Formats: sequence, structure tokens, C-alpha cells
Amino acid sequence: MVVELLKVQVAPEERENYIRKDAEIWTAGLAKFPGFLGKEVWINPKDPTEVIFIIRWATKEQWKAIPLEYLQVIEEKFNQTVGKSYPIVESAEFEVFTHSES
Repeated sequence: MVVELLKVQVAPEERENYIRKDAEIWTAGLAKFPGFLGKEVWINPKDPTEVIFIIRWATKEQWKAIPLEYLQVIEEKFNQTVGKSYPIVESAEFEVFTHSES
């Protein structure tokens, strides 16, 4: 399993709408693809502007197989819906280590 981490800055008064629209547009769009396992939204209690998305994929290959054109269309739809663009301020990729006993 691979985990994608995305961090964005969102004003606290915009956060609820941002997260709701993200679920309606981004999460629904990603869920159509094989390998999508789920998505969590984390809020930093020490920084109310920080929204972190944790997206789980079965394999890196399935995640990276999503066409760039599709992602661009989803991003444009999302930006139009929320009325502006929220740049990603941090992104990372992690592999989930599972210990197998011999």
C-alpha cells in the first residue's frame, strides 16, 4: 500500500466548505479508479489553516496510472466550485511497511 500526503492552507472560515467540496469532487473522482482505498482529512489543532489529506492506494502503479488530463479537469472543476485555487504547500509519498513473520 502507498500513502499520498497533501497539505493545503485554507482559511478557517472556508475550511468546512472546502472539505465538503473536496469530498464531493476530488474524493468521488479518485474513487472511480482501481487501487483507490480511501481518504482521510486531518486538521492540525495547532494551526487551524492547515488541512492534510491522507490518500491510500493499493499500489503506486495504480495511483500513477490516473491520466493527468483527468486530474486537470477535476482540479478545474474544484477550483471553479470553491471560487479560487488552493495550492498544495506540501506533498509526500509513503510506502506502508508490513512485517511478515516467517
